[in-house]
Amino acid sequence: MAFLLASISFVVTALVYPRVLSFARRHNIVDTPNARKLQRVPVPVMGGTSIFIGLVVAIIVGECIYPDPRIWIVLALLSAIYFVGVWDDVREVSVVLRFLVELLVVWLMILLLKVEINDFHGLWGIRQIPDVMSVPLSLVAGVGIINAINMIDGVDGYCSSHGVMACATFAVIFFLAGDRAMFALSLIAIGALLPFFFHNVFGRTSKMFLGDGGSLMLGTILTLLVFSTLSSDSPCSLAFVGDGLSLPALVLAILAVPVFDTLKVMIIRMATGQSPFHSDKTHLHHLFIEMCYTHLATSGIIVLMNALIVMALLLVWWLGGSADVQMYVVIALSLFFVWGVYFYLEREHRKNDGEGSPLWNKLSAWGRRSTGMTRTRIWLWVRSVVDSKVFGGSAPKEPLSSGKTDKIDPRV
Repeated sequence: MAFLLASISFVVTALVYPRVLSFARRHNIVDTPNARKLQRVPVPVMGGTSIFIGLVVAIIVGECIYPDPRIWIVLALLSAIYFVGVWDDVREVSVVLRFLVELLVVWLMILLLKVEINDFHGLWGIRQIPDVMSVPLSLVAGVGIINAINMIDGVDGYCSSHGVMACATFAVIFFLAGDRAMFALSLIAIGALLPFFFHNVFGRTSKMFLGDGGSLMLGTILTLLVFSTLSSDSPCSLAFVGDGLSLPALVLAILAVPVFDTLKVMIIRMATGQSPFHSDKTHLHHLFIEMCYTHLATSGIIVLMNALIVMALLLVWWLGGSADVQMYVVIALSLFFVWGVYFYLEREHRKNDGEGSPLWNKLSAWGRRSTGMTRTRIWLWVRSVVDSKVFGGSAPKEPLSSGKTDKIDPRV
C-alpha cells in the first residue's frame, strides 16, 4: 500500500507540475539573477507547490484507506510551513516571523504528535531524558533541520536528491521497525520529489526552483522522521533495542552534510561580523560550482559524500563499534567531508595570486569535462521529454521579468 501511495504522489506531482509552472509564469513568481545567484535568467520558483499537492493527495488517499487522526495534524503542519514559505517566495517574510512560525510548527509537532528527541538509546550512557531537557533540545534540533535543508537549496537537484536519499534511508528504518505510517510518508515524499528533480535538473523550458515553500516543507518532513525515530516510545526505539545500532548517530549521518555545512556557513558569517542568515557563497556546493562542475555533478558528489557517511556508520556498527564510537565516526567524517574539504580546497584556490594550485586547476579541469554530460544523447532525450508540452515545457509567450529575487541560490 505504501508503494501505491508513493505512485499516487509521483503521478499527481507530474500532472500538476505544468499547471503550477503556468501559474508561476502568469503571475511572475520568479527568482531573478543577481551577483549572488547562479542562474542567468529569471526562473519560476513554485516547484514546492507541485510537490505539496502530490503529498497532500497521496496522504489523503492513505487516510481514506487506513484512518489515522494524526494524518490531519501532519497535513496541517505541512500546510502551515508551506504557505509561509510561499509567502516568503512571493513577498518576503521577515527572518523573525519565519523563525517564529518554524518554532511553532515544531512545538505543535511535539505537543500534538507526541514525537520528540527524548531518548539517546545509550549514547554516552544516556537513555531517556526528561521533558525539561527534551523539549528545548527538540525545538532547537527541529528548527535547525528545517533551516539546514532550506540553506542547501543552492544548485539544481541538490535539495531534492538529498531529500530522496534521506527519505529512502528513513523508509528502510521504518520498514524494519514496522512503523507503517512513517514508512508510507517517507515513500510518498520520494514519489513527490522525483518529478520535480527531473524538471529542475534536466528541464530548460520546464525548469522551476523548489522555493522556500518546498525546502521548508521538506525540512519539516525530515524533522518529523527524525523525531519519530528518536522518540522513546516509537516503533524504532522498540525495534532497535539491543542490536547496538546508535539511532542518534544514524539520523545525524543521514543529515550530516546539510547540518555541518549550515554550521560552517553560520560560523564563518558570524566570525566576519555578519548575520548568520546573511546570504553569500560559502556553502560547499558553491565550491564545486567554482570548480566548473555541473549542477548535477555537484549534487551527485555531495549526496555521495553523505551516503558514504551513512555507510561508514553501518560498517562500524557491523564491526561491533559502540554507540559512542559510531557517533564519533559520524562527527569525524562529517567534519572531514564538509569542513576539511571546503577549507582545504579554498586554500588551494587562493594560491598563485588566486589562479589556484595545480590540484585546484586539475579538479577544475575535471569539472569542465563534466559539462559534457549535458550534451549526451541520454541527457538530451530526458530534456526533450520533460520539456515536452505534455509535461509543461512549452515556452512562455513572453520573457519572464524580474520579480521577487533574493531567496534561492540556483541557476539555470
